[in-house]
Amino acid sequence: MLDEIKELLRRESEAILNIPATEAFAEATDLIRKNVHEKRGKLVCSGMGKAGQIAINIATTFSSTGTPAVFLHPSDAQHGDLGVIQENDILLLISNSGKTREIIELVGLAKGLHPGIPLIIITGNPQGDLVRQADVLLYTGHPEEVCPLGLTPTTSTTTMTVIGDIMVVLMMKQIGFKPADYAKRHHGGYLGIKSRNSD
Repeated sequence: MLDEIKELLRRESEAILNIPATEAFAEATDLIRKNVHEKRGKLVCSGMGKAGQIAINIATTFSSTGTPAVFLHPSDAQHGDLGVIQENDILLLISNSGKTREIIELVGLAKGLHPGIPLIIITGNPQGDLVRQADVLLYTGHPEEVCPLGLTPTTSTTTMTVIGDIMVVLMMKQIGFKPADYAKRHHGGYLGIKSRNSD
């Protein structure tokens, strides 16, 4: 059992190390900074299923670190929630296959509302339908899932999470985000106390 655990950890770690380190990360954070911090839009994150859970995490982490962000469920967007998208917003969409039907439909709906809205895509398929519409592509490296069936999103969601973390950290550095800024957005709990006592 221990050997199997070590092998799973090795495969997950290797997948992270194989995420392509490209200029796309800088391009993505520059787009977010321009639209959110200069034009006063917000980051709208979306994904279906497990990718949607990662999108929620990315949105809340951006929000707590000074970059306003929300999660938009692609199905709810078709029933009125699309109205959350405003001028100068930017879309961050996650689809491992690069061809998730609900996400492709969301792109069409969002562009119908705001034709020039920029798109950042996190995907494991650089040839997917979504990529052709992307302003920036963040490629996961398309790792094999550690799931013994090769089906359950496991390693793919690990790489998606790490890509989100990298963007958050790069953005925090771009905007000069300090502990005092964090404390204003995260008052409660241990992190709230720690951030208030950091300066």
